[in-house]
Amino acid sequence: MPDLLPILTSLAWPIALAVAWLAGEFGQRWTGLPRISFYGLVGFALGASQIGVLPAPDAGPVSLLADIAFGLILFELGYRINLRWLRVNPWVGVAGLAEALLTFVAVYLVALAFGTSQMIALMMAALSMGTSPATIVRVINEQRSSGQVTERVLHLTAQNSVLAVFAFNAIIGFWIFRTFDAVGEALWQSLVVLLGSLLIGAVFGLVVPALLRAIHNPRQDATVAYALAVVLLVAVCDAGTLSPYIATLAFGLTARHRRVAFSQAQRNFGPLGELLTVLLFLYAASTLDWRQIATGSALAVVVVLVRQITKTAGVTAFAHLSGVSWRKGALTGLGLAPLSVFVILLIEHARHAGVHVVEELRAMAAVTMLLEVFGPVIIQRALVWANESSTREPEQQHAP
Repeated sequence: MPDLLPILTSLAWPIALAVAWLAGEFGQRWTGLPRISFYGLVGFALGASQIGVLPAPDAGPVSLLADIAFGLILFELGYRINLRWLRVNPWVGVAGLAEALLTFVAVYLVALAFGTSQMIALMMAALSMGTSPATIVRVINEQRSSGQVTERVLHLTAQNSVLAVFAFNAIIGFWIFRTFDAVGEALWQSLVVLLGSLLIGAVFGLVVPALLRAIHNPRQDATVAYALAVVLLVAVCDAGTLSPYIATLAFGLTARHRRVAFSQAQRNFGPLGELLTVLLFLYAASTLDWRQIATGSALAVVVVLVRQITKTAGVTAFAHLSGVSWRKGALTGLGLAPLSVFVILLIEHARHAGVHVVEELRAMAAVTMLLEVFGPVIIQRALVWANESSTREPEQQHAP
């Protein structure tokens, strides 16, 4: 009789994917809440530190697939960024910079007040600046939303991602050097990584549209070409020291401005993108440990609240200057709540690079779990309250 353990181990991820997908479909139908909240709950429950169905996270193929899934989402986010609009209305960018810096300072001070070491407080502050593109893009697509709040949330999410990656890499560099004398070197290395990632992404954004034009049928072949290019770009960054997240964002941004169509039907990259999205949220939540969440829960609740207040206040302060009402400014800030997947993948990359910070960042594990579940709900409600969601309310969906 064959040993069942290896068979069950090899089936763990396919079974977990099926369970997460079913939970998302039925959960969304019964509650009207975003599917990704249920993907996260299943991933957390099945994680190695909980039920133990899924193996402990490592730098294997599932981790690479999660990076590719995130890369596809970041490419789509980059493709939806309009630099001309930001040039015409620079107050949107100013609002994003203000809320990110305000969040950094506030979270840093809160972490110090809870007795956290200066280095860990800096890391928490850098991570808290970010907003999860995976959650934002997925919920916006699911809600089929459009309007001022939607566009501002997308643009500010992209800006926050770049700022958070730069700040986190700089602090990781400082962690490695372990001395204040090396602050300049750490900042320089982070800047080099950022610029290198932007450069390689921009090169892909120039080359792929040129290839599509050579094919003479870009609309038909764009989805496969872009997906293959994202896979290659993530693999190249993974093999080197560049950020696949900044690179894929730059790829999408450059491709948009090369005037190659990425039609509505191709949003989410079709069935491939849907499947990888389930894997991404399942994998991200499975890396969390309930003991770390329990240990850092008190600080986590305060960080979530402070982060939400600073982001909302920072964006709202520039609402009129940027051309919207105070209400829409506040809803835009509220929509920047999601954080989870972005933070988890950044921490996993640091761990794979030999910087073991997970134990020290217990509070961020609790923050990510809270926002894994509630982040999608918050952005969903912000879009509904802004009257930009084209989906019906749950009670209307079941109406005869």
